[in-house]
Amino acid sequence: MVEYVIPGAIVREHEVPVPLHWGAPDAGSLTVFARELVAPDRRDDDLPLLLFLQGGPGGKGPRPTLGGWIARALRDFRVVLLDQRGTGRSSRVTGRRISAFPDPAAAARHLLAFRADSIVRDAEELRRTVYGGRRWTTLGQSYGGFLTLTYLSTAPEGLDRCLVTGGLAGLTAGPREVYRRTWPRVAAKTGQFYARYPADAGRLASVADRLDAEPVHLPDGDRLTVRRLQTLGHALGTRSGAEELHWLIDEALDDDGELADGFLDAVAQRTSYWDNPLYMTLQEVIYASGPGATGWAAEAERGPEFDEAVRPLPFTGEMVFPWMFEEIASLRPFGPVAHALAEVPEFPPLYDPARLAANDVPVDAAVYADDMYVDAGLSLETAARVGNVRTWVTNEFEHDGLRTGDVLDRLLAWRADHP
Repeated sequence: MVEYVIPGAIVREHEVPVPLHWGAPDAGSLTVFARELVAPDRRDDDLPLLLFLQGGPGGKGPRPTLGGWIARALRDFRVVLLDQRGTGRSSRVTGRRISAFPDPAAAARHLLAFRADSIVRDAEELRRTVYGGRRWTTLGQSYGGFLTLTYLSTAPEGLDRCLVTGGLAGLTAGPREVYRRTWPRVAAKTGQFYARYPADAGRLASVADRLDAEPVHLPDGDRLTVRRLQTLGHALGTRSGAEELHWLIDEALDDDGELADGFLDAVAQRTSYWDNPLYMTLQEVIYASGPGATGWAAEAERGPEFDEAVRPLPFTGEMVFPWMFEEIASLRPFGPVAHALAEVPEFPPLYDPARLAANDVPVDAAVYADDMYVDAGLSLETAARVGNVRTWVTNEFEHDGLRTGDVLDRLLAWRADHP
Protein backbone atom coordinates (compact mmCIF):
# COMPACT_ATOMS: atom_id res chain seq x y z
CA MET A 1 0.00 0.00 0.00
CA VAL A 2 1.31 3.43 -1.00
CA GLU A 3 0.62 6.35 1.34
CA TYR A 4 1.37 10.07 0.92
CA VAL A 5 0.04 13.49 1.82
CA ILE A 6 -1.68 16.09 -0.34
CA PRO A 7 -3.06 19.42 0.93
CA GLY A 8 -6.00 18.58 3.16
CA ALA A 9 -5.80 14.79 3.05
CA ILE A 10 -3.74 11.67 3.59
CA VAL A 11 -3.93 9.40 0.55
CA ARG A 12 -3.69 5.62 0.50
CA GLU A 13 -3.62 3.72 -2.77
CA HIS A 14 -5.16 0.29 -3.23
CA GLU A 15 -4.98 -2.17 -6.12
CA VAL A 16 -7.22 -5.23 -6.33
CA PRO A 17 -7.12 -7.99 -8.99
CA VAL A 18 -10.53 -8.86 -10.45
CA PRO A 19 -11.73 -11.16 -13.26
CA LEU A 20 -12.34 -9.60 -16.65
CA HIS A 21 -15.63 -11.51 -16.81
CA TRP A 22 -17.08 -12.11 -13.38
CA GLY A 23 -18.96 -15.15 -14.64
CA ALA A 24 -15.80 -16.65 -16.15
CA PRO A 25 -12.88 -16.19 -13.74
CA ASP A 26 -10.47 -18.03 -16.04
CA ALA A 27 -11.05 -15.66 -18.98
CA GLY A 28 -8.47 -13.08 -17.95
CA SER A 29 -8.08 -10.49 -15.23
CA LEU A 30 -7.89 -6.75 -14.61
CA THR A 31 -6.55 -4.51 -11.87
CA VAL A 32 -8.94 -2.15 -10.11
CA PHE A 33 -7.40 0.92 -8.48
CA ALA A 34 -8.80 3.18 -5.74
CA ARG A 35 -7.55 6.09 -3.67
CA GLU A 36 -8.63 6.38 -0.06
CA LEU A 37 -8.59 9.85 1.48
CA VAL A 38 -8.79 10.79 5.14
CA ALA A 39 -8.46 14.16 6.85
CA PRO A 40 -5.05 14.45 8.54
CA ASP A 41 -6.55 15.20 11.95
CA ARG A 42 -8.79 12.10 11.67
CA ARG A 43 -6.19 9.68 10.39
CA ASP A 44 -6.67 7.11 13.15
CA ASP A 45 -10.41 7.61 13.70
CA ASP A 46 -12.87 4.80 13.03
CA LEU A 47 -14.74 6.70 10.31
CA PRO A 48 -17.51 5.42 8.05
CA LEU A 49 -16.64 4.85 4.41
CA LEU A 50 -17.94 6.85 1.46
CA LEU A 51 -17.47 5.31 -1.99
CA PHE A 52 -17.73 7.83 -4.82
CA LEU A 53 -19.31 6.44 -7.98
CA GLN A 54 -18.03 8.64 -10.78
CA GLY A 55 -20.09 9.90 -13.70
CA GLY A 56 -19.37 8.70 -17.17
CA PRO A 57 -19.22 6.18 -18.70
CA GLY A 58 -15.50 6.07 -19.05
CA GLY A 59 -14.79 8.60 -16.33
CA LYS A 60 -11.98 7.95 -13.88
CA GLY A 61 -12.29 8.93 -10.24
CA PRO A 62 -11.50 12.57 -9.43
CA ARG A 63 -7.92 13.58 -8.77
CA PRO A 64 -8.45 15.58 -5.58
CA THR A 65 -7.36 19.13 -5.00
CA LEU A 66 -8.21 21.56 -2.22
CA GLY A 67 -11.86 22.31 -1.48
CA GLY A 68 -15.06 21.16 -3.13
CA TRP A 69 -17.35 18.33 -2.15
CA ILE A 70 -14.43 16.08 -1.16
CA ALA A 71 -13.39 18.52 1.58
CA ARG A 72 -16.97 18.41 2.89
CA ALA A 73 -17.05 14.61 2.80
CA LEU A 74 -13.75 14.33 4.67
CA ARG A 75 -15.33 15.93 7.72
CA ASP A 76 -17.37 12.76 8.27
CA PHE A 77 -15.93 9.94 6.13
CA ARG A 78 -12.98 8.13 4.74
CA VAL A 79 -13.54 8.80 1.04
CA VAL A 80 -12.83 6.09 -1.53
CA LEU A 81 -12.28 7.30 -5.10
CA LEU A 82 -12.60 4.36 -7.47
CA ASP A 83 -11.20 4.34 -10.99
CA GLN A 84 -13.88 2.29 -12.70
CA ARG A 85 -12.51 -0.59 -14.76
CA GLY A 86 -11.11 0.60 -18.06
CA THR A 87 -10.31 4.10 -16.75
CA GLY A 88 -7.42 5.87 -15.02
CA ARG A 89 -5.22 3.29 -13.34
CA SER A 90 -7.79 0.48 -13.52
CA SER A 91 -6.55 -1.41 -16.59
CA ARG A 92 -7.29 1.54 -18.84
CA VAL A 93 -8.81 0.72 -22.24
CA THR A 94 -6.93 2.43 -25.06
CA GLY A 95 -7.16 2.60 -28.82
CA ARG A 96 -4.05 0.42 -29.04
CA ARG A 97 -5.69 -2.23 -26.87
CA ILE A 98 -8.92 -2.26 -28.84
CA SER A 99 -7.08 -2.36 -32.16
CA ALA A 100 -5.35 -5.58 -31.07
CA PHE A 101 -8.57 -7.63 -31.09
CA PRO A 102 -8.96 -9.95 -34.09
CA ASP A 103 -12.39 -8.60 -35.05
CA PRO A 104 -15.05 -6.12 -33.87
CA ALA A 105 -17.20 -8.87 -32.34
CA ALA A 106 -14.36 -9.95 -30.05
CA ALA A 107 -13.73 -6.34 -29.06
CA ALA A 108 -17.45 -5.88 -28.34
CA ARG A 109 -17.48 -8.94 -26.08
CA HIS A 110 -14.54 -7.43 -24.24
CA LEU A 111 -16.22 -4.05 -23.72
CA LEU A 112 -19.45 -5.64 -22.52
CA ALA A 113 -17.43 -6.55 -19.43
CA PHE A 114 -17.07 -2.84 -18.63
CA ARG A 115 -20.71 -2.10 -17.85
CA ALA A 116 -22.38 -1.28 -14.53
CA ASP A 117 -22.83 -4.89 -13.38
CA SER A 118 -19.08 -5.53 -13.54
CA ILE A 119 -18.22 -2.19 -11.91
CA VAL A 120 -20.44 -3.08 -8.97
CA ARG A 121 -18.80 -6.48 -8.61
CA ASP A 122 -15.41 -4.73 -8.61
CA ALA A 123 -16.58 -2.38 -5.85
CA GLU A 124 -17.75 -5.33 -3.79
CA GLU A 125 -14.37 -7.03 -4.19
CA LEU A 126 -12.66 -3.86 -3.03
CA ARG A 127 -15.00 -3.59 -0.04
CA ARG A 128 -14.44 -7.23 0.90
CA THR A 129 -10.68 -7.45 0.48
CA VAL A 130 -9.50 -4.00 1.53
CA TYR A 131 -12.15 -2.96 4.03
CA GLY A 132 -13.03 -6.29 5.61
CA GLY A 133 -16.59 -6.30 4.31
CA ARG A 134 -17.64 -3.10 6.10
CA ARG A 135 -20.72 -1.56 4.57
CA TRP A 136 -20.32 1.85 3.03
CA THR A 137 -22.26 4.87 1.90
CA THR A 138 -22.17 5.55 -1.82
CA LEU A 139 -22.29 8.90 -3.56
CA GLY A 140 -23.35 8.50 -7.18
CA GLN A 141 -22.94 11.45 -9.54
CA SER A 142 -24.77 11.21 -12.88
CA TYR A 143 -23.85 7.78 -14.29
CA GLY A 144 -22.82 6.97 -10.73
CA GLY A 145 -26.54 7.03 -9.94
CA PHE A 146 -27.09 4.38 -12.60
CA LEU A 147 -24.41 2.32 -10.86
CA THR A 148 -26.21 2.87 -7.56
CA LEU A 149 -29.39 1.29 -8.95
CA THR A 150 -27.38 -1.68 -10.20
CA TYR A 151 -25.69 -1.93 -6.79
CA LEU A 152 -29.07 -1.95 -5.04
CA SER A 153 -30.24 -4.62 -7.48
CA THR A 154 -27.31 -6.97 -6.98
CA ALA A 155 -25.50 -6.35 -3.67
CA PRO A 156 -27.55 -4.14 -1.31
CA GLU A 157 -26.00 -5.94 1.65
CA GLY A 158 -22.84 -3.89 1.04
CA LEU A 159 -24.62 -0.55 1.36
CA ASP A 160 -25.35 1.53 4.41
CA ARG A 161 -26.85 4.51 2.58
CA CYS A 162 -26.92 5.85 -0.97
CA LEU A 163 -26.68 9.46 -2.11
CA VAL A 164 -27.44 10.29 -5.74
CA THR A 165 -26.89 13.60 -7.54
CA GLY A 166 -28.52 13.93 -10.93
CA GLY A 167 -28.41 10.23 -11.69
CA LEU A 168 -31.62 8.22 -11.19
CA ALA A 169 -31.83 6.30 -14.47
CA GLY A 170 -35.06 5.16 -16.07
CA LEU A 171 -35.42 1.50 -15.12
CA THR A 172 -37.11 0.44 -18.34
CA ALA A 173 -36.26 3.35 -20.66
CA GLY A 174 -34.09 2.29 -23.56
CA PRO A 175 -31.81 4.71 -25.38
CA ARG A 176 -34.47 5.74 -27.92
CA GLU A 177 -36.80 6.92 -25.16
CA VAL A 178 -33.96 8.65 -23.34
CA TYR A 179 -33.09 10.71 -26.41
CA ARG A 180 -36.71 11.45 -27.24
CA ARG A 181 -36.78 13.20 -23.87
CA THR A 182 -33.35 14.85 -23.91
CA TRP A 183 -33.29 16.24 -27.46
CA PRO A 184 -36.02 18.81 -26.60
CA ARG A 185 -34.02 19.81 -23.52
CA VAL A 186 -30.98 20.48 -25.69
CA ALA A 187 -33.13 22.62 -27.99
CA ALA A 188 -34.46 24.56 -25.00
CA LYS A 189 -30.96 25.18 -23.61
CA THR A 190 -29.83 26.32 -27.06
CA GLY A 191 -32.72 28.75 -27.31
CA GLN A 192 -31.91 30.15 -23.87
CA PHE A 193 -28.28 30.56 -24.91
CA TYR A 194 -29.07 32.58 -28.02
CA ALA A 195 -31.64 34.66 -26.13
CA ARG A 196 -28.93 35.61 -23.64
CA TYR A 197 -26.19 36.14 -26.22
CA PRO A 198 -27.92 37.07 -29.49
CA ALA A 199 -24.72 38.30 -31.17
CA ASP A 200 -23.25 34.82 -30.85
CA ALA A 201 -25.69 33.50 -33.46
CA GLY A 202 -24.02 35.62 -36.15
CA ARG A 203 -20.51 34.83 -34.95
CA LEU A 204 -21.16 31.11 -34.91
CA ALA A 205 -22.80 31.27 -38.35
CA SER A 206 -19.63 32.91 -39.64
CA VAL A 207 -17.55 30.12 -38.12
CA ALA A 208 -19.79 27.45 -39.67
CA ASP A 209 -19.67 29.15 -43.07
CA ARG A 210 -15.88 29.26 -42.84
CA LEU A 211 -15.77 25.52 -42.09
CA ASP A 212 -18.02 24.80 -45.08
CA ALA A 213 -15.93 26.93 -47.43
CA GLU A 214 -12.68 24.97 -47.07
CA PRO A 215 -11.07 22.49 -44.70
CA VAL A 216 -9.96 23.78 -41.31
CA HIS A 217 -7.86 21.54 -39.09
CA LEU A 218 -7.48 21.39 -35.34
CA PRO A 219 -4.04 21.29 -33.69
CA ASP A 220 -4.11 17.47 -33.57
CA GLY A 221 -4.76 17.26 -37.31
CA ASP A 222 -8.48 16.48 -37.19
CA ARG A 223 -10.67 18.42 -39.56
CA LEU A 224 -13.15 20.63 -37.74
CA THR A 225 -16.57 20.08 -39.30
CA VAL A 226 -19.80 21.91 -38.57
CA ARG A 227 -21.31 18.86 -36.90
CA ARG A 228 -18.32 18.63 -34.58
CA LEU A 229 -18.71 22.35 -33.86
CA GLN A 230 -22.32 21.65 -32.82
CA THR A 231 -21.17 19.28 -30.09
CA LEU A 232 -19.85 22.24 -28.12
CA GLY A 233 -23.42 22.46 -26.85
CA HIS A 234 -22.56 19.64 -24.46
CA ALA A 235 -21.45 22.36 -22.03
CA LEU A 236 -24.92 23.92 -21.82
CA GLY A 237 -26.00 21.41 -19.18
CA THR A 238 -23.50 22.74 -16.62
CA ARG A 239 -23.72 25.71 -14.32
CA SER A 240 -21.17 27.88 -16.11
CA GLY A 241 -21.44 26.22 -19.51
CA ALA A 242 -23.35 28.99 -21.26
CA GLU A 243 -20.85 31.62 -20.18
CA GLU A 244 -17.87 29.47 -21.10
CA LEU A 245 -19.36 28.81 -24.53
CA HIS A 246 -20.09 32.51 -25.02
CA TRP A 247 -16.52 33.54 -24.25
CA LEU A 248 -15.25 30.85 -26.60
CA ILE A 249 -17.42 32.11 -29.47
CA ASP A 250 -16.64 35.74 -28.61
CA GLU A 251 -13.00 35.26 -29.66
CA ALA A 252 -13.50 32.67 -32.39
CA LEU A 253 -12.52 34.95 -35.27
CA ASP A 254 -9.39 36.99 -35.81
CA ASP A 255 -9.59 40.48 -37.30
CA ASP A 256 -9.03 39.09 -40.80
CA GLY A 257 -11.96 36.67 -40.47
CA GLU A 258 -9.81 33.57 -40.00
CA LEU A 259 -10.48 31.21 -37.12
CA ALA A 260 -8.33 32.08 -34.12
CA ASP A 261 -5.67 29.58 -33.03
CA GLY A 262 -6.87 29.81 -29.43
CA PHE A 263 -10.42 28.97 -30.52
CA LEU A 264 -9.27 25.92 -32.46
CA ASP A 265 -7.17 24.75 -29.53
CA ALA A 266 -10.13 25.11 -27.14
CA VAL A 267 -12.45 23.24 -29.51
CA ALA A 268 -9.92 20.42 -29.77
CA GLN A 269 -9.65 20.14 -26.00
CA ARG A 270 -13.43 20.03 -25.56
CA THR A 271 -14.22 17.55 -28.33
CA SER A 272 -11.26 15.17 -28.61
CA TYR A 273 -11.84 12.50 -25.88
CA TRP A 274 -8.20 11.45 -25.65
CA ASP A 275 -8.56 11.00 -21.89
CA ASN A 276 -11.85 9.05 -21.97
CA PRO A 277 -12.65 7.34 -25.29
CA LEU A 278 -15.02 4.95 -23.50
CA TYR A 279 -17.26 7.94 -22.76
CA MET A 280 -18.50 7.98 -26.33
CA THR A 281 -17.93 4.31 -27.13
CA LEU A 282 -20.23 3.17 -24.30
CA GLN A 283 -22.52 6.20 -24.21
CA GLU A 284 -25.63 4.40 -25.47
CA VAL A 285 -24.70 1.02 -23.98
CA ILE A 286 -25.30 2.35 -20.45
CA TYR A 287 -29.02 2.58 -21.27
CA ALA A 288 -29.22 -0.95 -22.71
CA SER A 289 -30.79 -3.52 -20.40
CA GLY A 290 -32.55 -6.54 -21.86
CA PRO A 291 -33.64 -7.09 -25.49
CA GLY A 292 -33.16 -4.48 -28.19
CA ALA A 293 -30.15 -3.06 -30.01
CA THR A 294 -29.08 0.50 -29.25
CA GLY A 295 -28.90 1.18 -32.98
CA TRP A 296 -27.34 4.66 -32.77
CA ALA A 297 -30.38 5.90 -30.89
CA ALA A 298 -29.37 9.56 -30.64
CA GLU A 299 -28.91 9.75 -34.41
CA ALA A 300 -32.23 7.99 -34.97
CA GLU A 301 -34.09 10.45 -32.72
CA ARG A 302 -32.37 13.55 -34.07
CA GLY A 303 -34.88 15.80 -35.81
CA PRO A 304 -34.31 18.07 -38.84
CA GLU A 305 -34.26 21.10 -36.54
CA PHE A 306 -30.76 20.01 -35.51
CA ASP A 307 -29.40 19.89 -39.05
CA GLU A 308 -26.04 21.61 -39.50
CA ALA A 309 -27.49 23.89 -42.21
CA VAL A 310 -30.01 25.45 -39.81
CA ARG A 311 -29.35 28.98 -38.53
CA PRO A 312 -28.93 29.97 -35.78
CA LEU A 313 -26.74 26.90 -35.62
CA PRO A 314 -28.35 24.30 -33.32
CA PHE A 315 -26.18 22.66 -30.70
CA THR A 316 -26.16 19.02 -29.71
CA GLY A 317 -25.64 17.67 -26.19
CA GLU A 318 -24.50 14.44 -24.56
CA MET A 319 -25.10 12.41 -27.70
CA VAL A 320 -22.89 10.04 -29.66
CA PHE A 321 -23.05 9.78 -33.46
CA PRO A 322 -21.49 7.32 -35.92
CA TRP A 323 -19.50 10.04 -37.71
CA MET A 324 -17.51 10.73 -34.52
CA PHE A 325 -15.62 7.47 -34.99
CA GLU A 326 -14.46 8.66 -38.41
CA GLU A 327 -13.68 12.31 -37.70
CA ILE A 328 -12.17 12.24 -34.17
CA ALA A 329 -8.69 10.78 -33.94
CA SER A 330 -9.01 9.35 -30.43
CA LEU A 331 -12.21 7.51 -31.38
CA ARG A 332 -11.15 6.08 -34.76
CA PRO A 333 -9.67 2.88 -33.27
CA PHE A 334 -13.01 2.34 -31.52
CA GLY A 335 -15.09 2.73 -34.68
CA PRO A 336 -15.49 -0.97 -35.57
CA VAL A 337 -16.35 -1.97 -32.00
CA ALA A 338 -18.77 0.97 -31.62
CA HIS A 339 -20.68 -0.21 -34.68
CA ALA A 340 -20.62 -3.79 -33.36
CA LEU A 341 -21.99 -2.67 -29.99
CA ALA A 342 -24.80 -0.76 -31.70
CA GLU A 343 -25.95 -4.03 -33.26
CA VAL A 344 -25.87 -6.24 -30.15
CA PRO A 345 -29.46 -7.60 -30.02
CA GLU A 346 -29.75 -8.11 -26.26
CA PHE A 347 -27.91 -7.05 -23.12
CA PRO A 348 -27.88 -8.60 -19.64
CA PRO A 349 -30.34 -6.76 -17.38
CA LEU A 350 -28.80 -4.06 -15.20
CA TYR A 351 -31.67 -3.68 -12.74
CA ASP A 352 -33.89 -6.00 -10.70
CA PRO A 353 -37.29 -4.26 -10.42
CA ALA A 354 -38.61 -6.61 -7.73
CA ARG A 355 -35.56 -6.24 -5.55
CA LEU A 356 -35.55 -2.48 -6.04
CA ALA A 357 -39.21 -2.25 -5.07
CA ALA A 358 -38.39 -4.05 -1.81
CA ASN A 359 -35.27 -1.99 -1.15
CA ASP A 360 -34.68 -0.93 2.45
CA VAL A 361 -31.32 0.86 2.00
CA PRO A 362 -31.91 4.60 2.53
CA VAL A 363 -31.53 6.48 -0.77
CA ASP A 364 -31.50 10.29 -0.92
CA ALA A 365 -31.46 11.70 -4.44
CA ALA A 366 -31.12 15.21 -5.80
CA VAL A 367 -33.12 15.48 -9.03
CA TYR A 368 -32.31 18.51 -11.15
CA ALA A 369 -35.55 19.71 -12.71
CA ASP A 370 -33.87 21.24 -15.75
CA ASP A 371 -31.21 18.55 -16.23
CA MET A 372 -30.11 18.39 -19.88
CA TYR A 373 -28.51 14.96 -19.54
CA VAL A 374 -30.69 12.88 -17.19
CA ASP A 375 -34.39 13.43 -17.68
CA ALA A 376 -36.08 14.45 -14.43
CA GLY A 377 -39.32 12.76 -15.43
CA LEU A 378 -37.60 9.40 -15.78
CA SER A 379 -35.81 9.98 -12.48
CA LEU A 380 -39.05 10.58 -10.63
CA GLU A 381 -40.67 7.54 -12.24
CA THR A 382 -37.75 5.46 -10.96
CA ALA A 383 -37.98 6.98 -7.48
CA ALA A 384 -41.62 5.91 -7.31
CA ARG A 385 -40.63 2.32 -8.13
CA VAL A 386 -37.73 1.94 -5.69
CA GLY A 387 -38.29 1.44 -1.99
CA ASN A 388 -36.95 3.87 0.63
CA VAL A 389 -36.06 6.65 -1.85
CA ARG A 390 -36.48 10.31 -1.01
CA THR A 391 -36.10 12.88 -3.78
CA TRP A 392 -35.17 16.52 -3.55
CA VAL A 393 -36.31 18.13 -6.79
CA THR A 394 -34.62 21.45 -7.43
CA ASN A 395 -33.89 23.90 -10.24
CA GLU A 396 -31.16 25.65 -8.25
CA PHE A 397 -28.45 23.64 -9.99
CA GLU A 398 -27.50 22.29 -13.36
CA HIS A 399 -26.15 18.77 -13.73
CA ASP A 400 -22.89 19.65 -11.99
CA GLY A 401 -24.47 20.76 -8.73
CA LEU A 402 -22.25 18.41 -6.72
CA ARG A 403 -19.12 20.10 -8.06
CA THR A 404 -20.36 23.69 -8.10
CA GLY A 405 -22.91 23.82 -5.27
CA ASP A 406 -23.60 22.63 -1.75
CA VAL A 407 -25.63 19.61 -2.80
CA LEU A 408 -23.66 17.08 -0.73
CA ASP A 409 -23.90 19.16 2.42
CA ARG A 410 -27.64 19.48 2.02
CA LEU A 411 -28.17 15.78 1.30
CA LEU A 412 -26.15 14.79 4.35
CA ALA A 413 -28.05 17.23 6.55
CA TRP A 414 -31.41 16.20 5.13
CA ARG A 415 -31.53 12.74 6.68
CA ALA A 416 -29.84 13.94 9.85
CA ASP A 417 -32.59 16.56 10.26
CA HIS A 418 -35.41 14.28 9.07
CA PRO A 419 -34.46 10.67 9.87
